[in-house]
Amino acid sequence: MWDEKKLFDYLKDSYYTDLVMALNPMSRWDCYSPSTKHRIELKCRRTHYDNLLLEKNKYDAMVVQCLKHNDIPIYINSTPKGIYAFDLMEIEPVWEIKTLRVTTDFSDKNWIYKKVMFLDINDSIWK
Repeated sequence: MWDEKKLFDYLKDSYYTDLVMALNPMSRWDCYSPSTKHRIELKCRRTHYDNLLLEKNKYDAMVVQCLKHNDIPIYINSTPKGIYAFDLMEIEPVWEIKTLRVTTDFSDKNWIYKKVMFLDINDSIWK
C-alpha cells in the first residue's frame, strides 16, 4: 500500500533525482523536479480503478500555475496494481458532474457536486 511519502521517495529514487516537496503544505501540487520542470500532484488510491478521477479545481490550479512558470503539470496516481503518470497538457479534458463526498475522509458524510474528468490508465505516460 502506497502513501504520498512512500510514493515521493520511490519517484525520487527511480525517476526524479532532484525531486523536492512543495514548500506550502496547502499547495495545489505536491512536488517539483527542476530538471524536467514537472510540477507534480500525487494521489494514492487504496483501490485500483482503470479510470482515475481528477477534480476540475485541482486540474485548473495545476495548469494555471504551470503556465505561469512554463512548467509541465503531471498527475501521478498509485493504485494496488501500479503507478500511473499523466501529462495534463497532453490530455483533452472531458468534464462531467458527479456527486462525491466533500473529502476522501470517510468520517465526513457530506456529499456535493464536483466537476471531474476520468483518466484512462492506458493513456498514462508510464506505467
